[in-house]
Amino acid sequence: MTTKALCIGINDYPGTANDLSGCVNDANDWAAEFRGRGFEVRLMLDTQAKLAPMIEGISDLITTSVKGDNLIITYSGHGTWVPDSSGDEPDGRDEALCPYDLATAGALLDDVIHALFSRRPAGVRIVLISDSCHSGSVTRGREDDLDPGVAKIRFMPPEAWMAKDQLPPPELSRATPRGGFTRAGGDLLLAGCQDSEYSWDTSFQGRPNGAFTYYALKTLRDVEPRNYDAWFRAIRSYLPSTRLPQSPQIFGTRTARLFKIFQ
Repeated sequence: MTTKALCIGINDYPGTANDLSGCVNDANDWAAEFRGRGFEVRLMLDTQAKLAPMIEGISDLITTSVKGDNLIITYSGHGTWVPDSSGDEPDGRDEALCPYDLATAGALLDDVIHALFSRRPAGVRIVLISDSCHSGSVTRGREDDLDPGVAKIRFMPPEAWMAKDQLPPPELSRATPRGGFTRAGGDLLLAGCQDSEYSWDTSFQGRPNGAFTYYALKTLRDVEPRNYDAWFRAIRSYLPSTRLPQSPQIFGTRTARLFKIFQ
């Protein structure tokens, strides 16, 4: 059995004026955690994470795996959406991840991710950890480590990267988002926020990070949770908070939620 990880982090979005600060740190932090656990790790940062290489990287990770392997994919960057063209989304939108070349190549749609995940061999587990906007509400989490200052949302509105003649109608933009990446497939999805919220790009102790990634790794080390459900509950002791109104989510079967972490 092999555990392999693909860690993607994108700060730079040419042509959009919507750059981020903490995503490359997120990817490097996940990679360091996985390497410390003996995983095979591939990093894709900024210019390495164009649309075609992202698709190729996910495909290679999945198609070279064998029964018993565990695959972890982490993504830190902007999330976005486009009008649904296949009729399978209840909100009329396809959610998507934003590659480095978003402005020229377009987004990585949840439908494409689902097709890639469906190619996994029998007996292979896939966990997707996304620190982007799939989209707060309750204010209760602790903010001890959070630096003062302005945070940025990890959401790329269509008007920031689409040509004017391709923009969706206003009524679709106003629709309440539903679905996120829950249709992407895999065994588990850990997401930074609800569909109707934003994930935040901020700073902790003078270093940029995504809020979800920072607290996910902090609780993984401090609490040493026994399974994904316990890990998720530990993260929710920090998020949402007054200044970070994002509610992390976990999606998967009860059995998958009780898997030992990264095993």
